[in-house]
Amino acid sequence: MDFSEVIGQNHLKSFLSKTTENGRVPHAQLFVGRTGSGLLPMAIAYARSLLCSRHVNDPAALQACGNMVDKLSHPDLHFVFPVNTNSTVKKHAVSDLFLDEWRNFVSSNPYGSMFEWLQQLGIENKQGIINVDEAADIVKKLALKSYEGGYKIMIIWKAEKMNTACANKILKIVEEPPDKTVLLLLSENEEALLTTIRSRCQTLYFPLLSEEDISTQLIDYKGVEDKIARRIAHRAAGDFNTALHILEQNADDLEFEQWFVDWVRMAFRAKGNKSAINDLLKWSEELAGGGRETQKKFLSYCIELFRQAMLQNYTAESLLYFEAEDPSFDLSKFAPFVHQNNIFDITRELEDAIYHIERNGNAKIIFSDLSIQLTRLIHRKELV
Repeated sequence: MDFSEVIGQNHLKSFLSKTTENGRVPHAQLFVGRTGSGLLPMAIAYARSLLCSRHVNDPAALQACGNMVDKLSHPDLHFVFPVNTNSTVKKHAVSDLFLDEWRNFVSSNPYGSMFEWLQQLGIENKQGIINVDEAADIVKKLALKSYEGGYKIMIIWKAEKMNTACANKILKIVEEPPDKTVLLLLSENEEALLTTIRSRCQTLYFPLLSEEDISTQLIDYKGVEDKIARRIAHRAAGDFNTALHILEQNADDLEFEQWFVDWVRMAFRAKGNKSAINDLLKWSEELAGGGRETQKKFLSYCIELFRQAMLQNYTAESLLYFEAEDPSFDLSKFAPFVHQNNIFDITRELEDAIYHIERNGNAKIIFSDLSIQLTRLIHRKELV
């Protein structure tokens, strides 16, 4: 993976490229940001730049070096990541025992999350940690001379998972690293790292990805239609891994749209209409029969759709992405009923429902109460 394959973050690419070109490479660097904003892809691209720059005048050697980095098999590129014991490794779990799984994980999605990594290992019910046994391996590897005579690079993914014993043991290397050794610590939570380690690292903060960068990636490399890519990018909130999950679940949106349309239509009719209230209660019972994850996804979908309706109401056209699949549902006609005098209460009710479902509340009661509240809120007049 080189810089061209990393999504967005052009200012960081430029900065890191210049450190390589100028030979002014900090020995310890801390990348801070959401996993889905590209910390790991950027670290691998940077490692490729450092390791392969010495072959710039030899195309064959440059290509061979790049291939080894892409396969995560370059002898001077080392990885540390959270692990734990599983059915294969019973004790003293360290990263080297899981390199095949790691290469498969990074190859399939370098923007993947901690939970997905633990799923790869079959230990999603355990905590992933970087322990003191790992620190001994780090010290040993970095004490050796580089295989190719250039840089040695150690990428520590999820560095905040280092326990205190491990962090204390690598502190000396962070303070006084061997020549041409580069430590890249990747973290979502820098506050969880030892202050003594943080203070000795040059820190780079990774902002969330832009909607344009995410949608372009989905269109160009995933073959997603433009309007769907824009919708996914907006919902992803700057996290490409989230965007991939939404893409996988995008088939749910058509069903969710129909549930939403039926729901708001019944809510409109329910004012003073007993039969419509009964329909709402029946709808609530049907929703309650589904899985909790589906219920939460649907409620999150509703939050976004109500927000889209409000933006339509206030003519914020540039922020709109929703296009109904149901030809009988027109967002512009629904939008006037979502405004400043009810959007905050509607959103709060939906978020409360998600909260109670997560805590194993009675789904039938939750959706019934939510439906009654929507009936009241959707008829509230806008303040003049």
